[in-house]
This record gives sequence, C-alpha cells and structure tokens, in this order.
Amino acid sequence: MARKKPKKSSNTIVSNKKARHDYFIEEHLEAGLVLEGWEVKSLREGKGQLVDSYVLLKGGEAYLLGCVISPLLSASTHVEPDPSRTRKLLLHKDQITKLISQVDRKGYAVVALSLYWKKGRVKVDIGIAKGKKDYDKRAVQKDRDWQRTKQRILKHG
Repeated sequence: MARKKPKKSSNTIVSNKKARHDYFIEEHLEAGLVLEGWEVKSLREGKGQLVDSYVLLKGGEAYLLGCVISPLLSASTHVEPDPSRTRKLLLHKDQITKLISQVDRKGYAVVALSLYWKKGRVKVDIGIAKGKKDYDKRAVQKDRDWQRTKQRILKHG
C-alpha cells in the first residue's frame, strides 16, 4: 500500500526571492489584502506571483502593484478577471504614516516579500528596503559560497 505524501505545513502562498536579492530588508510589516472571490480561489491553487511587485503610498492609502494572480479556467463567466490589477492593502493609519516617512529617505522603497494564509485570510509581508549595489550583491554571493564550502569541509573532515 502506497503512503500518501504529507501536505505542506507552510502557510506561504508565494514569496519574492528577487526582492531579498536586490534589497536589504530593514523592517517587516504585515498587511491585509483586499481581494475578489476568484483571486482567493486562484491563490488557494498557488497561482500567484510577486516578482516585480511593490507598494505604492498615495493619498494616505497603500496599494500593491505588480502582483499577478492568474485566474482559474473555471472562473465565473460573469466576471472579467484582471490578473495584474492594483490591490488595496489594509494597514492602520499610523503604519501608513510611518511607511511614508521612511520612504521619503533616500534609496528606500516598500516591497512585497510574501503572500501567506493567516486564519483563513490572505496577508502580505511587506518590507522597508534599501537598494543593494552590485558590489553588495557580489559580496553576499561570495559569503554564501564560502559558508557552503566551509560546511562541506567540516562534514567530510
């Protein structure tokens, strides 16, 4: 009798690995996301993408741009899905003012790091980030390679 594979225990729907490569993440915030019904169904199937997504702060509100949620083929016929529409983030007013004050500094941006489930709701992990230079990216890669080599040497003696 074949054993069934255990389900994924992680609540993460999708993560933005490119953001961690391109930015130094200084602070994290959790935000709610305003979604339509078909978007929630698509996210349950894992059809989300955060590669070039970022947060726009405008008029005292925060919006997620660049997040692509592919519609399911079995979506309702009376709805015309827009996969890359602008989605509103749910944050407290003091959190938004804090984000605005920190983004006004030179070189800072607010990027989406991951989408995940929390108590049946979709949450976005957003980060206040400072852009990396090319030499920073090379230094991080060099350090990662050295740590990997060091572990290999310690393992084999």
